[in-house]
Amino acid sequence: MLDGEEFCGQKLHEECGVFGIYRNSDDIDVAAAVYYGLFALQHRGQESCGIFVSDRGVPTGYKSKGLVNDVFTKDVLAGLGHGKMAVGHVRYGTTGGNSSRNAQPIHVNHSNGSLVLAHNGNLTNAGELRRQYEMDGCIFHTTSDTEVIAYAITRERLKSKSIEDAVSRAMLALEGAFSLVMMSSQKLIACRDPLGFRPLCVGTIGDSFVVASESCALDTVGAKFLRDLLPGEIVVIDQDGLRAIGTYVDPTRRRHMCIFEYIYFARPDSQIDGNSVHISRENAGKILAMEYPVDADVVIGVPDSGLDAAIGYSKQSGIPYAIGLIKNKYIARTFIQPNQSDRSNSVRIKLNPVPAVVKGKRVVMVDDSIVRGTTTARTVRLLRDAGAAEVHVMSAAPPLRYPCYFGTDIDNREQLIANQYKDYGAIAQAIGANSVGFLPVEELRKLVRPKQGYCNACFSGEYPVRIPNGPLKSKFERPL
Repeated sequence: MLDGEEFCGQKLHEECGVFGIYRNSDDIDVAAAVYYGLFALQHRGQESCGIFVSDRGVPTGYKSKGLVNDVFTKDVLAGLGHGKMAVGHVRYGTTGGNSSRNAQPIHVNHSNGSLVLAHNGNLTNAGELRRQYEMDGCIFHTTSDTEVIAYAITRERLKSKSIEDAVSRAMLALEGAFSLVMMSSQKLIACRDPLGFRPLCVGTIGDSFVVASESCALDTVGAKFLRDLLPGEIVVIDQDGLRAIGTYVDPTRRRHMCIFEYIYFARPDSQIDGNSVHISRENAGKILAMEYPVDADVVIGVPDSGLDAAIGYSKQSGIPYAIGLIKNKYIARTFIQPNQSDRSNSVRIKLNPVPAVVKGKRVVMVDDSIVRGTTTARTVRLLRDAGAAEVHVMSAAPPLRYPCYFGTDIDNREQLIANQYKDYGAIAQAIGANSVGFLPVEELRKLVRPKQGYCNACFSGEYPVRIPNGPLKSKFERPL
């Protein structure tokens, strides 16, 4: 999830990444495969992680707060055993607090077996469903909407002939964004919500199958990309291979993939729904160069997700590109700040300018987005302190103006800088820049394939599904 403004809770977050594998080859260690797959997806969530392995239908798992490399030591991985299939998860929570109880995957036992579930997304009707289930006697152990999904599927499983039938029935009750990977005793199942808010793809290693949030995770484990799951599709993998259930697949329905996957969340080496993330970001930079031409000496990007757009701006404008900001790669995207006063040093800990590149120069600084503006202003100040003569800030995203209910951590309109100032000139002055530019909303279509739909509600306020009333992010939080 996070460069630029994450130190003070100022940057966008996306809640998680999922990974699953079903092996048909004795030379594959499923626990190790998930471990490496989660490494590739670490950018999608850094609060907690977990892996469950199924051996002869019995799941064994471990999950905890922390990064993959810290949580899964050699001994912990060995303790998971060598099963037939496995599911893993990395989390940044948008519903439910950052506590060990909300780590995933979730494991549920019921009279027809067990279910292990990992979820990427955010339900818009989770509060309604939870109240309904609690009135029916369900007891919740977490504050995550993922447990709501687990209950929905389990309730249907008790009256369905198969786990895939239960998933299909449960999807009728779920609203919002959900890409799921789950295990029953014998099957690995994956599904994507009917609007396709969040990515999910499947690949192969010989005659074994891998499911992951992004194609870069398939590459990491040596899997060959097969395809993206269609919005509304359920994929079932077992000893007979892979089969797809298209009950909720509607080719005439407009897709609503979150456009921030291309701007910011996904890794640039991933392919999502037929689009190269790198090319999408580079195109955003080219558009910015055409919309906001600047007399400047050098173009730099804010690591990491601003780099591709900076390259695009440079190519289109002819202004040389250079590495002007260095990212400390040994600091996680969130880290302990002993007290409030230490937050002022956060940007210097994570980013440092290269004086030889920026001193005396007119600099174009390209970032993926500007959310509240606090850290953007501090980064501009770093460049000026390093001797930059001018700093022109370009955002590869349009101005953020509305809450997101589908898995992006934006829930307070008043804190967004685009809603605090009347025009771009005022924003530039607020962050200490000579000028500022934002990608026009109408140009987002050029980041994806022609006529492909996407969700841009956080920019436009046009939501593709019913949205909840009142605050969303902490609706389940209460003392336990």
